[in-house]
Amino acid sequence: MRMAVVAGVALLVSAAPKTRTVHVGDNYYSPATVKVAHGTTVVWRWPGFDEAGDVHDVKLKSGPKGVKKFHSESAASDYAFKRKLTVKGTYRIVCTLHEDMRMTIRVH
Repeated sequence: MRMAVVAGVALLVSAAPKTRTVHVGDNYYSPATVKVAHGTTVVWRWPGFDEAGDVHDVKLKSGPKGVKKFHSESAASDYAFKRKLTVKGTYRIVCTLHEDMRMTIRVH
């Protein structure tokens, strides 16, 4: 929340939610490296049916101490998975079906 003053009256204004989209392509995440502020929701989006490729998932391979591991469903198209990242540190993401498909998220 932040405070705004309008016509001499202080108002509390909620900040817009922070989101960052990562595209899940055929054997890649785009972008492969992301830097976000803590509290940002990262949304992984699979392509539409016409652009669908292989089946992929999103799994937290390693993260900051105390972060609960997460793992999406496997999908090829028309799917989205999201996580709000509230702990500062480095998150390493992998597709369990394609171990060379990786990404890194740095939360500051």
